[in-house]
Amino acid sequence: MKENIIRHNYAISKEERKKLLNQNAFLLWFTGLSGSGKSTIANGLERKLHEEGFKTYTLDGDNVRKGINSDLDFSPEGRKENIRRIAEVAGLMVDSGIIVLAAFVSPYKKDREFIANVVGNDNFVEIFVNTSLEECEKRDVKGLYKKARAGEIKDFTGVNAPYEAPENPDVEIVTDNLSVEESVKKIYNSIRTKLAL
Repeated sequence: MKENIIRHNYAISKEERKKLLNQNAFLLWFTGLSGSGKSTIANGLERKLHEEGFKTYTLDGDNVRKGINSDLDFSPEGRKENIRRIAEVAGLMVDSGIIVLAAFVSPYKKDREFIANVVGNDNFVEIFVNTSLEECEKRDVKGLYKKARAGEIKDFTGVNAPYEAPENPDVEIVTDNLSVEESVKKIYNSIRTKLAL
């Protein structure tokens, strides 16, 4: 069947879309344990970018799992497919000329490398929201760690499934020591030169 699929070449290029929007387009990928603050920081950064006049969109793990990936479980295979689909969607969105923020646990190094390959390494900014397991469990805003410790959730990252921390992220945020506002400022300052054409 694959031999019958032929890529369509669009009349408008990514460069033309970026020029129309007057901004660069890339993917900000937030990775870290559940409860680390990925979505909160991504939301804060999106608000800042929006106020600066940039066109953005945030993809969040829970929201995506309620829709396009509602058929997937949290097994290693389910997680891999979750990330594959998100990478493809994010790639299309970057091609459209917007700045995409994606907040996903994404525990496996090879999956994050796959994302970078899909969108292009120059279009991929890896942000490691580095929060200790102890702090995440203390927060436990969704009650997931409690359920995982009680055996109600299998394959829960940090408890009974591994998390492979990024070795050389583009930005590292240690939320045990930084507020949301400080985290947003640090990321914004690190991407500032990448924003404009």
